[in-house]
Parts: sequence; structure tokens; C-alpha cells
Amino acid sequence: MFKTNVGAVDRVIRAAVGLVLIALAVFGQGMTWGWVGVIPLATALVSYCPAYSLLGMNTCGRKA
Repeated sequence: MFKTNVGAVDRVIRAAVGLVLIALAVFGQGMTWGWVGVIPLATALVSYCPAYSLLGMNTCGRKA
């Protein structure tokens, strides 16, 4: 479907940030925009970031 452009370390960081933002939204500590955490979590799960494609970036160690 999409070429992988998110590397392993990037995926872990994205997943952690996404989960923290979602947790803040769920537990009422963050604003409604905390649900934006779904985006980094989703990009971590599929290993593809549309913004990276637009910018010509790739954090994978291998060629994607």
C-alpha cells in the first residue's frame, strides 16, 4: 500500500507521544486537542507518515 518511511526509533517515539496525548484527553488533564494523539499513534502503527512523503524524509535504516 504505502512505502515505509518511519523507522523503529521514530515509531516508538510517535507511539509514546500519541498514547500520552490520548491518555491526557481521556483523563481530563489535556484539552480536547489531546485527541490529536491519534495521528502519531496511527502513523506509528502503519510505519508511514504522509508529511514525511511530502518533505522527502525517511527515518528507516533501509531504503523504502
